[in-house]
Amino acid sequence: MISLKKEKDLDHLRVAGQLVADVLILMEELVCPGVDTLTLDRKAEEMIRDAGGEPAFKGYRVPGIPTAFPGTLCVSINEEIVHGIPSESRLLKEGDIVSIDVGTKVNGYFGDAARTFPVGEVADEWRKLLDVTRLSLESAIDAARDGNTVGDIGHAVEQIVAPYGFGIVRDYAGHGIGARLHEPPQIPNYGVPGSGITLKKGMTIAIEPMIMLGAEKVKTLSDRWTVVTADGSPAAHFEKSIAITEGEPEILTPWDA
Repeated sequence: MISLKKEKDLDHLRVAGQLVADVLILMEELVCPGVDTLTLDRKAEEMIRDAGGEPAFKGYRVPGIPTAFPGTLCVSINEEIVHGIPSESRLLKEGDIVSIDVGTKVNGYFGDAARTFPVGEVADEWRKLLDVTRLSLESAIDAARDGNTVGDIGHAVEQIVAPYGFGIVRDYAGHGIGARLHEPPQIPNYGVPGSGITLKKGMTIAIEPMIMLGAEKVKTLSDRWTVVTADGSPAAHFEKSIAITEGEPEILTPWDA
């Protein structure tokens, strides 16, 4: 069941979302050649706990995967799309791109957002992938208005991405968010205008385009968590949590404020 949030709920979601934004702003400062992804993870957890929150991903379990997710962050490098596991042995290199996804829980409410960062100077084509993916998120958020539909959101992503020939990750989607990290409805990054669930004031959702430079097929590594492009092409991931209002959507995770 989709829950419509009252103002007191939104107040809590704003706090959790701002903490997510603060972590991603910190990551922008820390991402550089030579840093290992476990260091990023530890810095993020320290910030979250110092603010009175909890890492939403650490210990998260999914049916069919025997181990809980071990990190505060999902840190996915180059061809890794999502759910990359932080590790002391994973060092960022000049020319990489790294997607960092973070979730928080504060006073029983969740925040969730992601950004893909260039590590130093990256190839022009890879930079274009980041720019287009971020633009598709902005277009999708603009479509997320009272009276529009979930299909309108997905269509907005497709309309931005399709002219570049980039692949859209279709196996994973955005989601509702609130007192649970993942709530209904699902928010795919493709869709037919006017189709699907109608958006209403008080709905809170996470929109998260995951776009690939190459073909759309994906696979999961042997760790059962890390999802990668099947052809080894790079992928980008941008995400914000928002609230549907009577007018423009409210950004709950303002990592670019």
